[in-house]
Order: sequence, then structure tokens, then C-alpha cells
Amino acid sequence: MNIESRSGNAWSFRGSVGGIPVTVSRVTLFALAVGFTLLRVAGVRVPLRVQAGIYLLGMVAMNLPHGGYEHVDNLRRRAAAFQGRYVGAYLALIVLFAGLFFVAPVAGLALAVSVAVAKGGFGDVQAMSALSGTEHVRSTPQRWLAAAVRGGAVMVVPMVFWPGTFYAFSTIMVNVFDPGALSGVAGTFRFRRLLLGGGYGVALLAHLALGYRRATGDGSLVVDAGETLLLVAYFAAVPVVIAVGLYFPLWYSVRQVARHAAVDDALDPSASSGLLAPLDADDPERVTLAAWGVLVVGSLATFGLAAALWTASPQPLGGASLLPGLVAFWSIFISIVALPHVVVGAWLDRERGIWYVP
Repeated sequence: MNIESRSGNAWSFRGSVGGIPVTVSRVTLFALAVGFTLLRVAGVRVPLRVQAGIYLLGMVAMNLPHGGYEHVDNLRRRAAAFQGRYVGAYLALIVLFAGLFFVAPVAGLALAVSVAVAKGGFGDVQAMSALSGTEHVRSTPQRWLAAAVRGGAVMVVPMVFWPGTFYAFSTIMVNVFDPGALSGVAGTFRFRRLLLGGGYGVALLAHLALGYRRATGDGSLVVDAGETLLLVAYFAAVPVVIAVGLYFPLWYSVRQVARHAAVDDALDPSASSGLLAPLDADDPERVTLAAWGVLVVGSLATFGLAAALWTASPQPLGGASLLPGLVAFWSIFISIVALPHVVVGAWLDRERGIWYVP
């Protein structure tokens, strides 16, 4: 996807949609950050099994359907040949990424963390383009910096503020494929954590400073700075398992739905073609039946892939108890699915992509 600034077009979208849901999203993350800060000050610790339950609720029950929706929406009104190439490339990357975990699980974990950063960061920048504008972000390198800062909050900030939990779950994830493999980097974890944290701090300051210097007074900088600092505070204050589990349904998905609603009029409804053409039919019964079919196929494919990974993994729970083990396994699975989600669904689809902003 072309990530050059589209500020001129984005201006017409601002304030038209997404206002209340996006505002509720911000308020919710702020309330969670304040609430967990107060709990921490009071010495209250949330049991790990409760954190794991919240993560699974957020990532499986609340957010998983949105991931499928993004692809279905992107593949609507596209030619059948394109749809075939898209699905083929998607499945090929899933196989390659899964293979990396089996061959080199530590490298797979590093790539999984990078994928989470890319998804959160670039998805946020595209949503920002449609909803509040990016007039203060005037070049491709600056947009990449903005994406690194927004996405870095999802992984780097928890690594700095919740190192014990972050390392513990990283160990379980690696143990799914090769028990004890992460112990080789245990001695350098503190150094890597401080290095990444320091680098992130520099990137954060550079992003805010560049935005301030290039701001046009339209208010986009204020929104960007406020949301960025809110994300940092949220991931610093909320236990990492809960923070990640609720971030995607309460922040990422809300923004992508608002972005889609803002730009939907730019898509030509008469261009319906390919296997998903029935979704744009005039007959409500046909649309309903097609949507049901897509839901069933998507569900079977998703959980079929998860079952295949579970079956092939030497130790699916990574040696942990049920709930923490499920969190680790699902984190691996969702990262494997998320890699082509970003690469195929966004970066390689230069015509439109899952984060489309005209």
C-alpha cells in the first residue's frame, strides 16, 4: 500500500464518522490506565489466570472476527484472479512463518513482536489519515517513524515496564517448539530491554518534535500527540497480558472500522465481481446467505489452521498451565496469521489494501 501522505483527501473525512466510538475507545484506555495505576499503588496484583482469561476474551471472542472482516471487505469488489493470488500469497506466508517457528523459534518470536508493532503502527497511521489527518507528517520516513512509535507502544513499552511477565510469556511461546531455547538470550535480556527502551524513547521524542515543527495548526498534531502518549501510558500501567488482549479490540479494531466507514463512499459499488460479488447483491436474502457462507468458511479455515498448528507443535501449551499456555499458543497463532495480514493485506496491495485511504 502506498503510505504517502493523503492529507488533502483525508480532510474531507474528519469528524464525519467514528466520533463517539473513537472517543469511547480513548476514554476506556485512559480509565484502564488510571485504574491499574491505582491498583498497583495500592499493592493489588491481578492473578495471572485472570489476566489470561481477559486476554483470551479480548483476542479470541472480541477481536478475531474483525481480522476476517478486514480481508473480506478488502476482497469485495475485486476480480476473481486477484482474490486467488491474494489468498494464495496469504497461505504461503502462513506456512513459511509457521515453519520459521519450528526451525528457529527465537527468530520466530522476534518476527512475531515485529509484526505486532507493524500492525498496530501502520494501521494506526492509516486510520489517523482518514479520521484526524496527518498534515504534520510530511514525508514517508516521518510516517514510518510515526508507525514505529505507535506500534512500538504495543510491544516495547510493556517490555520495559513489565519485564518479568513479558519474558515469562516469551519463554512459554518459545517452549511450544523448543523447550529452553530462549535461555540462551536470558543473560542479555536486561541489556536488550534497556536498549530498546532507550531507542523507543528517542523515537518518541523525535516523532513529537518533528510533528510540532511541521504542524499546520489544523489540530492533527494535538490528536496524534495525545493518542500516542495515551498508548504509552496505557501499556506502561496495564499488565501486559491484559493490555495486549484489550488493545486490539478496544483500539485497533475501533479505528479500522471508523476508517472504513469514513472512506467507504470512495469505493465503487458497481465494481462488484469475483467470488464475493453476492455480498453486494440487491437481494437481501442472497446477501445474507453469502455473508453466512463467508463466515462459515472463514471460521473453518481459521480454526483449522489453529488445530493444525496445535497438532504439529511438540508442546502446544509450552509447559505452562492451561490458561497461560493458551495465551502463549494463541499469541503465536495470531502472529502467524498477522504476518500476511500486514504484508499481503496492506503492503503488497498497493491498489487498496486493508487500511485503504484514498
